[in-house]
Amino acid sequence: MVTKQFKGSPNEADLTRADSLAREIFSDVANKWAFLIIEFLGERTLRFSELRNEVEGISHKMLTQNLRMLERNGLVERRVYPTVPPRVEYTLTEPGQALRATVDGMCGWTRHYLGHIEASRRRFDT
Repeated sequence: MVTKQFKGSPNEADLTRADSLAREIFSDVANKWAFLIIEFLGERTLRFSELRNEVEGISHKMLTQNLRMLERNGLVERRVYPTVPPRVEYTLTEPGQALRATVDGMCGWTRHYLGHIEASRRRFDT
């Protein structure tokens, strides 16, 4: 797999700048719904209803908004098939698959430290 290098201006990738494109991208993809969508689409191509069933608790509106955002950022590809009714499928693009490695790491970290975090929260809250 070949990763494409950043071709914009240095200011757009500068994480110290509040107006950087990198911060905007972080804001887009670093939310629970985007993480879960990326995780489930990494396993296979899914239709909207299948994805909604996989991502328990997500509303129709939130799934639509997040899929559009991920598609806009080039992380998800949306395919529409000319059937009646139309069939729409979603799959991760190459950059989306690359991001999934990070999402998998976060999921693994969460599973590994869940007990520690729960205990810390109990101590803090008492």
